[in-house]
Amino acid sequence: MTELDASLSGTFAIGGDLTVNRLGFGAMRITGKGIWGPPEDPEEAKATLRRLPELNVNFVDTAESYGPYISEELIGEVLAPYSKGTIIATKSGLTRTGPDQWHQLGRPEFLRQGAIQSLRRLKVEVIDLWQLHRIDTKTPREDQFGAIQQLQKDGIVRHVGLSEVSVEDIKEAQKYFKVATIQNMYNLVSRKAEDVLEYCEANNIGFIPWRPIDGGNLESTSSEFKAIMDKHQASASQIALAWMLKRSPVMLPIPGTGKVKHLEENVATAAIQLSDEDFKTLDAIGRKA
Repeated sequence: MTELDASLSGTFAIGGDLTVNRLGFGAMRITGKGIWGPPEDPEEAKATLRRLPELNVNFVDTAESYGPYISEELIGEVLAPYSKGTIIATKSGLTRTGPDQWHQLGRPEFLRQGAIQSLRRLKVEVIDLWQLHRIDTKTPREDQFGAIQQLQKDGIVRHVGLSEVSVEDIKEAQKYFKVATIQNMYNLVSRKAEDVLEYCEANNIGFIPWRPIDGGNLESTSSEFKAIMDKHQASASQIALAWMLKRSPVMLPIPGTGKVKHLEENVATAAIQLSDEDFKTLDAIGRKA
């Protein structure tokens, strides 16, 4: 039986001082359909969260907009007080008006209120990693970045991250605070953020890819991909995730689920050792796709 231990994925120090196992958990899916309201099976969602420390998953990513608030509330209810070394990251900067509806909101008072309320829901004294969910195009950037800088000065947040940004965005934000992580969409078949990932590697910034296990149905269109699956006795999503982990030492994938079985399948990926040849083959397949 495959060993289920997220520590096999290696470690990364967020902000230089918060060491986590690189294979983390995205808590968006412990909510209802459309990331709205409570989960259809609350007990299964809670069981999934309880399983995290048993599998050495010590990096959990959430956001106040998931639910909204539901994801943070469940994490605080189930996991607090947290196991030693567990890092809970959250985000603000989006507001919700219904299922699958997301709207940018980066006004300073909203960001500050969100961070303070996240503290209470997560039952922590400081947010170890707080991320701006999106840079609001309707609010001056200096107002958003200045508000985040103040959150850090006031001890409400320890480290700061950004989501869906360019290299230029990162450089601009760094005039106000040290950027510890970037959360952009990236996976085997979606490489638009390649330049951002390379910048993160060069500057020791954690890169948190969302939608990390998207493999583009390559198991049915590529015999080479299927051969690697068979070689490692792994699913398509596990191979796609294993490629992500080998791609970069700053990569912090956060596959999400509300089911224990899926969580265990994801964590099993940490034990998969792709060869350099496997990696090169997958890389070429992904780029072609």
